[in-house]
Amino acid sequence: MTSTEISSGPVLRSVLKYGAIITGSIAVVAAVIAGIVVGGIGVTSALVGAAMALIFVGITAASILVANRFSSSDIFVPAFFGIVLGGWLLKFVVFLVLVFVLKDQPWLNTIVLFLTLVASIIGSLVVDVLVVARSRMPYVSDAR
Repeated sequence: MTSTEISSGPVLRSVLKYGAIITGSIAVVAAVIAGIVVGGIGVTSALVGAAMALIFVGITAASILVANRFSSSDIFVPAFFGIVLGGWLLKFVVFLVLVFVLKDQPWLNTIVLFLTLVASIIGSLVVDVLVVARSRMPYVSDAR
């Protein structure tokens, strides 16, 4: 950690890294199970669901990492909350667009997509909890 880096940076990078690993693992398992049960459409649906989860999880952590770059600025607080809120709004809009675009596609099984998305999000939440619980964050952050 450099002297100008916010102490949450390594934690958020770990969340991104381990979130990608768990989502990739869930994608492989879900694709295999869906391929056996549903066929090729199930594999595609599982991979699309996992990709959606990875994008949504990544947007949150990435937006906080980007917002932390303004830590030495006088506008840190409004910039931080504006960037993070913008990330959440982006996720909401992208989710709604994807739901309406993908809901009646003949090449997707919506049940497999939904179950993979839910499993990936739960997996990423478990990763978030474990990474934050195991991080060695000081009670007073960034004290000089």
